[in-house]
Amino acid sequence: MKMKKLVVLSGAGMSAESGISTFRDSGGLWENYPVEQVATPEGFYRNPALVLNFYNARRKELIGAKPNEGHKLVAELEKHFDVTVITQNVDNLHERAGSTNVIHLHGELMKACSSRNPDDRKCIVELPEHNPVIKIGDKAKDGSQLRPFIVWFGEAVPMFDAAVKETEKADIFVIIGTSLNVYPAAGLVNYLPQESPVYLIDPKDVDVKSVHNVTFIKKGASEGMKELMSLLIK
Repeated sequence: MKMKKLVVLSGAGMSAESGISTFRDSGGLWENYPVEQVATPEGFYRNPALVLNFYNARRKELIGAKPNEGHKLVAELEKHFDVTVITQNVDNLHERAGSTNVIHLHGELMKACSSRNPDDRKCIVELPEHNPVIKIGDKAKDGSQLRPFIVWFGEAVPMFDAAVKETEKADIFVIIGTSLNVYPAAGLVNYLPQESPVYLIDPKDVDVKSVHNVTFIKKGASEGMKELMSLLIK
């Protein structure tokens, strides 16, 4: 029998329990670092050392973090469903928890790319855990300065079309830890089949007036995923 297609859309709340600093919440990273400085191409060209150091610090934080119970339960869903995870997060905690099909909308923190053409696959490299640092003078294969493989504000989201295709096939759609305020990711809900149930896991209120058939689970990622498992797997 064919497995049902289950698509998860995860945001910062998914990784918050693992100790990953969120950007938008009170006390988040944007309060200490203006977006324009560290998350735009213009900020990078203006002060590349500041930007490289910012993401070097994020990588060190990530290496010290572990997937939480929520990540592990998302991975466990693969025993029962055909699962695709679409994440707004740049960490690799879904993969480290065991998820095998992850689409990263906003890039991947543990990778570096060309500053001339960030989407040139030939220039994308995995950074080693023992030394996950990009320095001024580190070059991509095309000779340009290496930069973080992150989709910055003002840049296209190359994986969005792939995410849309998966969303259009969803028999079940699960939203975890995202405010649905960041586009184009928030627009994915507009591609859902109308009859597909949606489960929204977040301790805070999230505005999903435009979405039908929503079950709210007002809990954090780990507790919320436990409740979801009890609802989906009888």
